[in-house]
Amino acid sequence: MMVHRSHKVAVLAMPGMSPFHLAVPQMVFEDPDPSGATPRYTVRVFTPHPGRVRMGHGPDMVVEPGLETMAWADTVVLPSWDPEVQVSSELVDAIRMAHGSGSRVVSLCLGAFLLAATGLLDGREAVTHWGYSGKLQQRYPALRVVENALWADHDDVVSSAGVAAGLDCCIHLLRKDYGSDAADRVARGLVMAPHRSATQAQFIPARLPRGAGHDGIERAMTLARENLGQPIGLDELAAAASMSRRTFTRHFRSRTGTTVLDWLTQQRLDQARTMLESSNAGIEEIAGSCGFGSSAAFRQHFRSAFGNTPSRYREEFAS
Repeated sequence: MMVHRSHKVAVLAMPGMSPFHLAVPQMVFEDPDPSGATPRYTVRVFTPHPGRVRMGHGPDMVVEPGLETMAWADTVVLPSWDPEVQVSSELVDAIRMAHGSGSRVVSLCLGAFLLAATGLLDGREAVTHWGYSGKLQQRYPALRVVENALWADHDDVVSSAGVAAGLDCCIHLLRKDYGSDAADRVARGLVMAPHRSATQAQFIPARLPRGAGHDGIERAMTLARENLGQPIGLDELAAAASMSRRTFTRHFRSRTGTTVLDWLTQQRLDQARTMLESSNAGIEEIAGSCGFGSSAAFRQHFRSAFGNTPSRYREEFAS
């Protein structure tokens, strides 16, 4: 969904919420366009009960806009939620009404509990902080919690994992709305990766299954990561996942927020950066080891992703 006008974003503030959770969408969406053109986004913070909102950390906030703000918004962001707090029918109805009117609804971190309470995640994959995945699944069995993804994007409804993954999700939405150049520039300004290909799996204690055996998408991703230097096609990955090509493509995008080809390219670029940083291998060797086919293709993809040549990147990293 490429946007060509100022996109209106409403961000929910609730008592006890961390100011960081509120700041995440503001930092990404309020970053000014350097061209001086119409701002990409207009962001308003709102609350169900306008007035002083006691924050979980730091000073209180005074928030004047109320629930009517959601009717104004193109995107409604639910940045967090206390899972022990009962969701009011008034708030649920307002979120459903905004969604029914065409607003995209986005939950960050524990905001998935609020989004799930609306029923908008029923029958869909959802993501939240890994430490609360089990509780979310138990409380809302009609949805499917994906424990190791950074976000799940269904276009009209989006959920993301804990804390820093909210930044990844917002950058992802910026890329969808305004393209890679805008997203990459904002990500660089925040000193973060334009597209973080990792998952929550690295943070999940061993009691949660990490292997690829039980999860078709993860089996395919593992196969790809272990064979980045070899040509690997969509049919082969779909077979590894025990899915049809069409079903695999749909579930893969839902899990990663990107296409199989773009994800594979990012994995190859990640491996190439590691080799540039930690080995003396030549550019030709790295290109072949990472599956780019030629050094020219490698250089083109690397410059497109990182705004630098592989050789120059290695020099800057070494210095």
